[in-house]
Amino acid sequence: MSRRMLSREDEVATGGEEVQVRREDQDKINRFSRLHQREKVLEEELKTKQKDKEDLEEVSTELELVDEDEKVPHKIGDAFVSLPQAEVLELLGSATERIEKQVEAVEEELSSVRDEMQECKVALYARFGRSINLET
Repeated sequence: MSRRMLSREDEVATGGEEVQVRREDQDKINRFSRLHQREKVLEEELKTKQKDKEDLEEVSTELELVDEDEKVPHKIGDAFVSLPQAEVLELLGSATERIEKQVEAVEEELSSVRDEMQECKVALYARFGRSINLET
């Protein structure tokens, strides 16, 4: 935590005393910082997975308009294979289910990270008042 000059308002809010940063305080500040970085990574991952899910749903909707007897190219690894429309729809359904579970897992982790960040904020603001800024 960098030292800075306190304004009169800050001095009044802290009782005019400079609060010493203890090792446990620094650990909480560091933990908050790591959680904040993790939150940003998870938010990006969630956006990507939600976009992938939307794309899969859109492709599935489009494929329902294709004749059932028609072969449809489907990417497996680095190659495209022509498969019956029903089989491709089934594969897309499985992929959609998988990505939905991944989205749920990321959302749960993000919620957990945010809860822990809030706990750190409460403890640090209780100790330092307005002399610390944890707003992200």
